[in-house]
Amino acid sequence: MAFDDLKQQPPRASLNPDRVEEFEAYAAAALDLSKAAAASCRTVLDIEFGDDYYQKLDLYLPDEAALADHEGSVPVILFCHGGGWNFGYKEWNGFMAPALIDLPTIFVSVSYRLAPEHKFPAALEDVLAGLSWVFNNIADHGGDPNRLFMGGWSAGGTLAALATVRRDLYPNYGLPDDVIKACVATSTPYDHRVNNPVPGSTTERLQRQLFTRPEQVAETSAIAYIEGLTTPFFISHGEKDFPHVMATSQLMHDALAAQGTPVEYSVIPSFDHYQNNLDQGRRGNEWVETVRRMILEIAR
Repeated sequence: MAFDDLKQQPPRASLNPDRVEEFEAYAAAALDLSKAAAASCRTVLDIEFGDDYYQKLDLYLPDEAALADHEGSVPVILFCHGGGWNFGYKEWNGFMAPALIDLPTIFVSVSYRLAPEHKFPAALEDVLAGLSWVFNNIADHGGDPNRLFMGGWSAGGTLAALATVRRDLYPNYGLPDDVIKACVATSTPYDHRVNNPVPGSTTERLQRQLFTRPEQVAETSAIAYIEGLTTPFFISHGEKDFPHVMATSQLMHDALAAQGTPVEYSVIPSFDHYQNNLDQGRRGNEWVETVRRMILEIAR
């Protein structure tokens, strides 16, 4: 069961020995908050969309009465966890569900295979496979497959953005071009090409663990695939977020705006990378309220 069989993962120091304490504090808080959320929500946990341990998703469902009031069909938001491509669980995301499912909407937490055991593009393939499962099956749970939204935090935000812009991959998963109605990634790196990794740095270790070909640095850069994109984006990060997150978020916003793609951009005061996500389970949080508004406006 979810929360009870979390697979052991490598120590955080294997990727970033300088930020172990704050990462572990975030992971513990996200898991505890999500356990409480799962206990208070209607859920369907550990739905498999592949054979690997990580190829699963969790559904957080609105009240049955709310579904009935909306003729049994409501919008759906899929969310991808962070963790630097090497760490993380779908069980970190559940705490965000209560602030969204009362719209009503269905909150879907998606997991994916991790590096270094599974190199890129395994994680992106899994997110697209999870999206395909939702598109084909969510109606059985009261969701509308024609009103799907994609989100994620940190590396999960990168995957959400890639799943939105890599429409060239959709035929492999039986997905229509407009399957995603908006992307609401947060604290997300959008362009890995701007990094010039110093030997021994976190970026250098990540690229060595994640990639098998140098050109994959561009293939994980959502900004490289936005030409002609009309899908709305909401880009956000903390005021004290990681420098590459803030810099590439601005680049992504400017590039989308320059070609006329609908895009909103918000910098959340005071928050760092981890605080930004942990506050996204609270009504009144700027990301939460913006996402709620976008779902209501776009999913009419």
